Amino acid sequence: MKSAELRQRFLQFFARNDHEIVPSSSLVPANDPTLLFVNSGMVQFKDTFLGLEKRPYTMATTMQKCMRVGGKHNDLEDVGASPRHQTFFEMAGNFSFGEYFKRDAIRFAWDFLTEELQLPVERLWFSIYKDDDEAEQLWREVGARPERILRFGEKDNFWAMGDTGPCGPSSEIHYYQGDDPAHQVPEGVNHDDDYMEIWNLVFMQYERDHEGKLTPLAKPSIDTGMGLDRVTAVLQGVTNNYETDLFVPIIHKVIELAQTDEAAYRANPVPYRIVADHARACTFLIADGVRPGTNGRNYVLRRILRRAAYQGQVLHIGKPFLADTAEVVIEIMGAAYPELVLKRDYIKAMITEEEERFGRTLQSGVRQLDELIEGMTAAQTTVLAGTDAFRLYDTFGFPLDLTAKILTDRGLNVDEAGYEAERAAQRARDQKGSKSSFGRDPDFWSKQNTPRTIFTGYHELETFGHVKAIAVDGELVPLAEQGDAIQIVLDQSCFYGESGGQVGDTGVITGPQGSVRVTDVQKPVPGVYVHSGIVERGTLATDETVQCRVDHARRRDIMRNHTATHLLHRALRDVLGEHAEQRGSLVSPERLRFDFAHRQAVTPDELRQIESKVNEWIRADSLVSPAEMSQASARALGAMALFGEKYGDIVRVITVGCDDVPPTSNVEESGAHPDPESTVCSRELCGGTHVARTGEIGTLHITGESSIGSGLRRIEAVTGRGVEQLLDTQTQTLWELATKLGANPNNVGERIDALVAQVKSLQAQLAQAQRAESSNQLQEILAGQHKVGDRAVIAARLDVPNSDKLRDAGDWLRDKVGSGVVVLGTVLNEKPQLLVMVTPDLVKQGVHAGNLVKSLAGLVGGGGGGRPETAMAGGRDATKLDTALKAVDALLN
Repeated sequence: MKSAELRQRFLQFFARNDHEIVPSSSLVPANDPTLLFVNSGMVQFKDTFLGLEKRPYTMATTMQKCMRVGGKHNDLEDVGASPRHQTFFEMAGNFSFGEYFKRDAIRFAWDFLTEELQLPVERLWFSIYKDDDEAEQLWREVGARPERILRFGEKDNFWAMGDTGPCGPSSEIHYYQGDDPAHQVPEGVNHDDDYMEIWNLVFMQYERDHEGKLTPLAKPSIDTGMGLDRVTAVLQGVTNNYETDLFVPIIHKVIELAQTDEAAYRANPVPYRIVADHARACTFLIADGVRPGTNGRNYVLRRILRRAAYQGQVLHIGKPFLADTAEVVIEIMGAAYPELVLKRDYIKAMITEEEERFGRTLQSGVRQLDELIEGMTAAQTTVLAGTDAFRLYDTFGFPLDLTAKILTDRGLNVDEAGYEAERAAQRARDQKGSKSSFGRDPDFWSKQNTPRTIFTGYHELETFGHVKAIAVDGELVPLAEQGDAIQIVLDQSCFYGESGGQVGDTGVITGPQGSVRVTDVQKPVPGVYVHSGIVERGTLATDETVQCRVDHARRRDIMRNHTATHLLHRALRDVLGEHAEQRGSLVSPERLRFDFAHRQAVTPDELRQIESKVNEWIRADSLVSPAEMSQASARALGAMALFGEKYGDIVRVITVGCDDVPPTSNVEESGAHPDPESTVCSRELCGGTHVARTGEIGTLHITGESSIGSGLRRIEAVTGRGVEQLLDTQTQTLWELATKLGANPNNVGERIDALVAQVKSLQAQLAQAQRAESSNQLQEILAGQHKVGDRAVIAARLDVPNSDKLRDAGDWLRDKVGSGVVVLGTVLNEKPQLLVMVTPDLVKQGVHAGNLVKSLAGLVGGGGGGRPETAMAGGRDATKLDTALKAVDALLN
């Protein structure tokens, strides 16, 4: 059976059993930025298991994209060498949110494997948690033989996503792949590679807190994961995942690119398999919006991509090649994951760009590592210091595991603990001084059992609510007094809580005995709006009824900017390509900031096109229509789900323009029909606040475009009143410049051009005078050469603006002297600097510039060295420079 058929049969089996087919979540959901995944279905449904969110179904099935690249569940070092470990894999799962538990979970797994797939029962083994008598009985009831039901401890059969969160006992299904089924033994399960785990049924019944305490969940649930790659291997009769139809075409491509053959692959399969695995991981990560970088998920991608590129070096592939392997991945997986096909060109371009970047640094990095290894040999140590390993990463982009692999190949090791300590110290330095406000603290607010806040701010800016909680200085209090900095939770509020890039609202909350100036609103846990502010008058108490009033003008500015980001997003994709997807945003009252995927700077002409399109759509005064619907319906309409955002099953879709605006579902929407002349069509999943028609935005003006990382650009812009303020400021500046230049505002450009030409002429005259002066000075120094023995020696002080000019002077004097030693000294930034140059004939006689400069540097309180022909050094004491120059003759004797 092919892997594609297995995918379909799994989903259809559970759909027939009343499970909702749910699309796979992104590999990079907002609530797990580190990519330390075991089963990303667990990530997708975590809040549902904890009762923090509700879905319109109680049973689900999905084909999840998963990654294992670090942390608790890390298979990276096993990739290639192990027949069944990969960084990227697919996990087929079925889930129950309080609907069914152990009995049905076990029955579904048994029926699918033994009836749907017709796997031989005599090759199946079942492991359960050590004291789970119920699971054993249920396995017996469906037909499992008692002697094949084995008990294990927490290490093997108690599953948790991490140190905290949902968890519970599990039951694993193992398949015997060996050649001798008549001699299977219980001891082989969890110990012998012939007994392969293919499905894990997790009975999710507890939540573990930071202290390790287990609290029963209100609704015990089911979370299962069947390894599609492993079951494919079983069905295709192979014992190695890399021999399945998921990998064989990629490996054949690597063989072709390496210009080897099947025999060479069989003799040394590991590098081929690493490339095949990493090509899959890179392709899916980039399709889900990750780009190579230095932190978090971006670093994970860079690390994997560079490991694959290094294997290309091992296989003597002399050019960037990974895009070719990504093409094969897309051919294999594109039907199941259409985003791969849609982003084909972008994926391949991003891979090639990073591979070329690594190629440029690899040679320098290897040379540096070679020097470090020479030092280790001299010091008779076999362990590379963690600080050195981190410098290789920080300076040359060498991931730790790549450094470790090169060292291992030479019988050496690396101090990984020291590396991690140095990396942690750098992170601490980077984060020094950054603090999050108390209103953002999820740990505190998740423990308060505060009821959810009903948000009414889509259709009103004033409302009433009841005070459910007040916090002052990190503690809940019944009463807050004038001057207190407080956080308030209400049962109902029209204040928008910061999310999706849109800042929180500000305004006033007024109670019967006092008022609070609201300065920020956050949602530290789903659905709970925490209003931060200062008690300006009187007191505020819990259970009081209060009036909420949002700052109207500020909110309107925010709405203009937020709708403008949607128009900007559509325009970017129209002008630059569909790959130019949103990667982040800031929507504030003063401005908007929009980050998007693009590999090069946006040209001025492209910026003009983008701005023109947006303003054309604004002038069209198109209808902006929000609507709530299922996520599946939204995707069917083509609505974009944005990178890094987490969505429930009921989502809010913002449609701008379009002839087929979906029916609306709440008070916010007007019943107006879409403008038939509108040229824009934008649909995005968005929980933010928006104008009713695009004409309310007024105008958009782009104020800047810049790079914020590899493959990531940023546009900043203003709208509405922001454009008016910008024009006022720029007009005032223009008049001031005109006055200072003695010109009319319309002629400022011409006047500046004339002044620039005049400055360039003066600079040229100055440079000519400086060259003449420098030439005279060098002629004087050349004339002052003297002999030490039979060697010509120049030792002089020279005033130059930088070290490059010092080298230029040294080159000129060495050429003029023909045979001799040139020593020049100067002071740059109050520090002495020395240059020594030796002609080739004297180098052959044993004169060494590096040794000479090292001795001279010691006299000025410094150090240095270099090659026999040329060397430079610096020091700390500029007053000793002349002394050092006078010492040259003695050192040459």
